[in-house]
Amino acid sequence: MNTEHLVKMANQIGAFFSTMPDHEQAVADLATHLKRFWEPRMRKAFLEHIEQTQGQGVDPIVLEAVSKHMRQLTV
Repeated sequence: MNTEHLVKMANQIGAFFSTMPDHEQAVADLATHLKRFWEPRMRKAFLEHIEQTQGQGVDPIVLEAVSKHMRQLTV
């Protein structure tokens, strides 16, 4: 799985949700989006990238969504 592509996609999704007026809701909705629309292999590869690189290249809102909703994303 191309993690560069996953990071790019996650950051694009994060940019969309970052425009929401309620930051906490944006973070929760971003995590929900990843859970709903990314297949498990994509989520697994993305989470492994974050773990191995300490989130290199991943925008702060995406890292926040992943850290706050890790349990939701790994199920």
